[in-house]
Amino acid sequence: MICVDNMLTGSPANLEPSRSFEGFTLLEKDITAPLRVEEPVDAVLHLACPASPMDYMKWPLETLRVGSVGTQMALDLAYEKGARFLFTSSSEVYGDPLVHPQPETYWGNVNPIGPRSSYDESKRFSEALTVAYRDSRGIDCRIARIFNTFGPRMRRDDGRMIPTFINQAITQQPMTVAGDGKQTRTLCYVSDTVEGIMRLLDHPERVLSPVNIGGRREMNVLETAETIKRFANSSSPIKFIPRMQDDPQVRCPDLTLAGSILGWAPRVRLEDGIRKTIDWFSNSQTRV
Repeated sequence: MICVDNMLTGSPANLEPSRSFEGFTLLEKDITAPLRVEEPVDAVLHLACPASPMDYMKWPLETLRVGSVGTQMALDLAYEKGARFLFTSSSEVYGDPLVHPQPETYWGNVNPIGPRSSYDESKRFSEALTVAYRDSRGIDCRIARIFNTFGPRMRRDDGRMIPTFINQAITQQPMTVAGDGKQTRTLCYVSDTVEGIMRLLDHPERVLSPVNIGGRREMNVLETAETIKRFANSSSPIKFIPRMQDDPQVRCPDLTLAGSILGWAPRVRLEDGIRKTIDWFSNSQTRV
């Protein structure tokens, strides 16, 4: 197993449990540079990209580059090795959706020049490039569209909703809710996301459509903040702040395809996942 990461938003500490795996190798390098691998490769999984709005707005050029050049480099490696290829796309390809819940057949409502565009369009371009390699070079490619994954080992300053609310709650800071908090998200605990990705990767037949991987329970942002506050036994006040431009009003996956093709559905209850994540943050005060 070879892991390639330039640590732009990651941490070597998160990979410590993997170092005990037989044959595990970490290459601290950027996937936008050519990657030479001498040994055989069975599968290439391309998960690289800043995922938090705070990060991809800070590094828009790097985000666009990893979704274009980086995707091409990963596809070239898969083609060279005759390997299966899996790309982790995002619910952001749907933008601020006008169809709800979002099926894989929905083309989305994306602002191509808005503040979120570096991430949204990099994912959309990566999907197009993946399909082009599949159709022109015969690579066995799969695309997973990930919806709002959360869990332990997220950065305290990640900027996304769950780590932000948890950090604010356990440190008794005001919990910052964007807008009126009525916009919805559908959260998926990390172990369920990983299982969905691996089922898609291991499916014995070619999967031509992207597949949504996400949670079932839709919850608005204010309710999420209040739930975390309650579970963390926090006295933090709720503070409303301006809402970001192009912030989606609703976000919920149609999981019909994942169920019918992969036999997959999320299993971890949202409340259980939130409690596990709060416990990790509470017991990892010194970690970033």
